[in-house]
Amino acid sequence: MVLSEYTYLFVIGTFFAFLDVYNNGANDVANAWATSVSSRSISYRWAMILGTVMEMLGAITVGARTADTIKNGIIPNTVFQNNPGVQMLAFTCALAGASCWVMWCTRHSAHVSSTYSLISAVAGVGVAVAGARNVQWGWNNGKGMGAIFAGLGMAPVIAAGFGATIFMLIKLVVHVRKNPVRWAIYTSPAFFLIAGTICTLSIVYKGSPNLKLGARSPSFIVGVVMGTGAGLALLSALFFVPYVYAKVIIKDPSVRWYHVIQGPLLFRRPAPTGTEVAVVPNYAVVQHDDDDVSSLGSSNDDEFRNEKNPATIEAAPVGTGEVSQFTHKELQAQATERLHVKLRKKRGIFGWAMRTLHENPQGPGSIYELHNIRILFKRIPAMLVVGALYGVNYDIHAAQTGIAGTPEGKRMASVYSHATKYSNEVEHSYSFVQVLTACTASFAHGANDIGNAAGPWAAIYSAWSTGSPTSSKAPVPIWQLAVLSAVLSIGLITYGYNIMKVMGNKITYHSPSRGCSMEMGAAITVLVFSQYSLPVSTSMCITGATVGVGLTNGTFKAVNWQRVSLLVISWIATIPIAGTLAGVIMGIVLNAPHFA
Repeated sequence: MVLSEYTYLFVIGTFFAFLDVYNNGANDVANAWATSVSSRSISYRWAMILGTVMEMLGAITVGARTADTIKNGIIPNTVFQNNPGVQMLAFTCALAGASCWVMWCTRHSAHVSSTYSLISAVAGVGVAVAGARNVQWGWNNGKGMGAIFAGLGMAPVIAAGFGATIFMLIKLVVHVRKNPVRWAIYTSPAFFLIAGTICTLSIVYKGSPNLKLGARSPSFIVGVVMGTGAGLALLSALFFVPYVYAKVIIKDPSVRWYHVIQGPLLFRRPAPTGTEVAVVPNYAVVQHDDDDVSSLGSSNDDEFRNEKNPATIEAAPVGTGEVSQFTHKELQAQATERLHVKLRKKRGIFGWAMRTLHENPQGPGSIYELHNIRILFKRIPAMLVVGALYGVNYDIHAAQTGIAGTPEGKRMASVYSHATKYSNEVEHSYSFVQVLTACTASFAHGANDIGNAAGPWAAIYSAWSTGSPTSSKAPVPIWQLAVLSAVLSIGLITYGYNIMKVMGNKITYHSPSRGCSMEMGAAITVLVFSQYSLPVSTSMCITGATVGVGLTNGTFKAVNWQRVSLLVISWIATIPIAGTLAGVIMGIVLNAPHFA
């Protein structure tokens, strides 16, 4: 029996469930892919494409078909007294509190854990419904608030240790050798073996609840994990090593990606004449060209000079020690405008939309003036296009390196100066390993975390559609997983750039060999915590691993501790703020005066 009198509550709950998952994509998933994008192992557009495919594939194919309605056992199901309406209200308020907090953090480029936010919001709702005594504040077999606090403190530190250990292994085996290029190529199957094993474990224990692989015998698990890793290492030895050998050692510019199928035949490829440099991507974090928008001193764009600042005095480049003649806010505005000048020159619908907004600014007076209403009708279609495609065209790397002449730009230049730079030929081998780890992490996230996010919405839907209270486990139809994974992907595509621009290179210097170490370190940490049923945030793990790898440069100056401190503050603030928001909303609605 459908609770038709509470249909409005179901609609509101659905809205906040979508908002929560949208934020998950814009915050958690964007942060997970930031490492690969920051290392230049993959472009932002390809990160969005692969992220969308892997998240949806993980959620739909092997995602959980049941979800915890009471996140991590924070409050008992009995507090709702078998009242489906109150239960719907509770989960709606929890989703509202969690989604509003994560949205605010995403808007201000502070990455937080959507899962932690939702757990805290449920705890706040529990306090409003049944009092603080009914909330599990202790350890509670790894499911209480005490375990959450413990995970927040331990996970980043442990991930830092794993990430640093893996990178030191790469450093000793490859980077410090006399001929690091050959060592990088010939040892790559070993690192594919490590990455394949870790990725398979991630899918088995964290990302495949529907396949129930975790319930199989230990010998079966070992066979699957080691067999997958060994198989991947064998394939890399047969196809990847010859391909990179031809591209990097022989330096044959005619080698294309599809030549990888030739395998060992590539060893017989004759060396070209007159080629001294291998044709591989430039993995340097800071790159300057005529269209560079990260440094004010490197652009000769007459449109910006004439239209926006005809009397511009160029700011001093980062690291020269000269004093900038602009304020911090002015430099930021100028850098943003330089990017917009570049975007307005693009062809297609996005370029049209940017030009339309630029050529039709709001006129004098208020928005309701007749001439402004006419302008608004011109701007609305362009605003919709820009909102959907701005992230696709955003310059992530320019934003990560800091704006020249600002304190942030100088800070990042100092951080980068303390990091050892390795050749592009060496880094090229690890870019493939990093994409593999990123795709696997995204697949596991879609299979596992989508199910977690679907819990409250599944509870609301079940209570509304059946008219009875939902148990501690609620069935999650596949259509709900598909819809939520699609919304999550939209969040990554349209707003993920706002988190990605402050992650990665904003913490320390990135490169493919460093990036794959960070991602594998974070994956191992998640696996360890999963085995002990402790709540852990993938975002916190990747951040900890990033700091750990940064410290392998041998100095604390290679890490941007200001950014790290802000992230830790946002993590800690998540628990009381999300819980208070949800609890206050629940308390007001539940106890509001009403006619008898």
